[in-house]
Amino acid sequence: MGAVLQQIEMAKGSGRKLLAVLIDPDFGQDEDRLERTVQNACMAKADLIFVGGSLLTSAAFDRCVHLVKQQSDRPVVLFPGSPAQLSAHADAVLFLSLISGRNPELLIGHHVTAAPTVRALGLEAIPTGYMLVDGGKPTTVSYVSQTIPIPHDKPGIAAATAIAGELLGLRTIYMDTGSGALRTVSPGMIAAVRASVEAPIIIGGGIRDAATAHALCEAGADVLVMGTAFEQDPELIFAMSEAVHG
Repeated sequence: MGAVLQQIEMAKGSGRKLLAVLIDPDFGQDEDRLERTVQNACMAKADLIFVGGSLLTSAAFDRCVHLVKQQSDRPVVLFPGSPAQLSAHADAVLFLSLISGRNPELLIGHHVTAAPTVRALGLEAIPTGYMLVDGGKPTTVSYVSQTIPIPHDKPGIAAATAIAGELLGLRTIYMDTGSGALRTVSPGMIAAVRASVEAPIIIGGGIRDAATAHALCEAGADVLVMGTAFEQDPELIFAMSEAVHG
């Protein structure tokens, strides 16, 4: 087990919740903004920093990861939208399999392409079952992945999908409504998945306030991922950190 997965599993075992900040790779084009973002994340005691996204519009991905690693004392974890989003400067990569969809490229195709590079770079690979959940409007991830999200009000489907992922050997379950979603994964769905699997649960998308963050942790989330809301209001990270860690 690698160091980052061990950190996540140990936190789950002790009942401690983790906060991850998701940084858009295009931040690398504005180095001052990137530095402020990373500094705020570290000051707020975010536990992990994710870098990645569904659609990469900049060629500066590797440089962005390098800058984040230089400016942060937190583990840097890749959240790749494609095999191109890999960097030796990171500590780990979420090796994502989109188990909620039926797109073969995102179930295994991209993994075959990326595997030799992941091994050559020496990255810790964290086998992750990625589940896209309806967040109230179409998002970039649903468009790019060409998959239909799990309905927001169908916790049974989410639970069965998570069980399948765990039986296949995936070590974490990541439920996401996507960047800019109108709502996040419901506490009821998280509770259903929590009752069904032992794997740590990561939740992202649509988390905009501390009260929601607290409710998701209470429902069974182990790691909350803050992205768009942090970009729009950098100071929000401090309230989110208190809600998660409290």
